[in-house]
Amino acid sequence: MKAMQVISLTLLSVLAVSAEVLRFGRCPKPAVQADFNPSMYIGKWYEIMKLPTFFQKGECGTATYSAKSPGVIGVLNSELLADGSTNSILGSAKVKDPAEPAKLEVSFNASPPGPYWVLSTDYEGHSLVYGCRDYGIFRMEFSWILSREPTIPEETVEELHGILSSIGVDVSKMVPTNQDEAFCSAMSQ
Repeated sequence: MKAMQVISLTLLSVLAVSAEVLRFGRCPKPAVQADFNPSMYIGKWYEIMKLPTFFQKGECGTATYSAKSPGVIGVLNSELLADGSTNSILGSAKVKDPAEPAKLEVSFNASPPGPYWVLSTDYEGHSLVYGCRDYGIFRMEFSWILSREPTIPEETVEELHGILSSIGVDVSKMVPTNQDEAFCSAMSQ
């Protein structure tokens, strides 16, 4: 038991430094988008807000999804870093269970697959994504609010925050992603 406490505290310390959202308790099992249609999800999405992660450090973030094969979506995530360079990564998202197509597992390079659950989307305006991993007595949460445009109505953000709050996500930890056209254009030069 003592070894588990040491491991848990070490993990907590490492993840706290890397700005992850780590909480006590097990991951919730939220409802996902009913009748999710992966083919309607294809295309470019702008990152509007997110829970902080160690693997995202930039602004002007986008996710572009493409059809690869039945049940598999190609993923290209891009962001602009402070030095003006672009940080991109290719991956794929797979439907884990055809009965629940909104529960995808996304993987990049050699990293293990992670949960990418679409909690809400209208396919044309917004998408709310949630993922969570259990680590002993802790859980690490991920969440993104995406939009087909660089902006999204505040009422939509409030509605999506309500969904996250209902499953115990601390939405006060979410940070906005700068999508200002002039800012993003200047960053990329």
